[in-house]
Amino acid sequence: MLSGKLIIFSAPSGSGKTTLVRHILKTFPDQIEFSISATSRPKRGVEVNGKDYYYLSVDEFKQKVANNEFLEWEEVYAGTHYGTLKAEVERVWAKNKAVIFDIDVEGGLNLKNQFGEKALAVFVMPPSIKILEERLHSRSTDSKESIARRIAKAEKELKTAELFDVFILNENLEEACAKAEEIVQDFMNVV
Repeated sequence: MLSGKLIIFSAPSGSGKTTLVRHILKTFPDQIEFSISATSRPKRGVEVNGKDYYYLSVDEFKQKVANNEFLEWEEVYAGTHYGTLKAEVERVWAKNKAVIFDIDVEGGLNLKNQFGEKALAVFVMPPSIKILEERLHSRSTDSKESIARRIAKAEKELKTAELFDVFILNENLEEACAKAEEIVQDFMNVV
């Protein structure tokens, strides 16, 4: 039974967690479904409400916090909130699927602490800070100031890797995908 299980992929921005989560979703489409986070940040590019994120105003986000509608949430940057709605996780579990998260490090640890053995917490490790910075620049989605903030945050986040159940070094994407598959399959086989 997969209902009640959480698979958490966390990493500094640009480490490749989204790519690994997409790979896992393609590999296990009948067993795992993505948890769509809520955010108060504006949409980027071609992002779609209800697919990439649930986009809320800061006031809407704060109202849901006040109503205790989040499993976890945080103000990642001033005025920019992210969180996991309880209703989103319940939606996935109602389909008898495990729920997978592509979530920042603090949020991932919050979920792991809440759900213990029902959660698999995977830390995606970039090969180096320099490569991480190159990846962020190549995405062309963030300003230089935003990238500098993300790199400063990443340096702190890397120190938390040992708090996760397992880590994947994302130096070679094919190897990282294979390792992610193996880890997730093992977790899903545990009753």
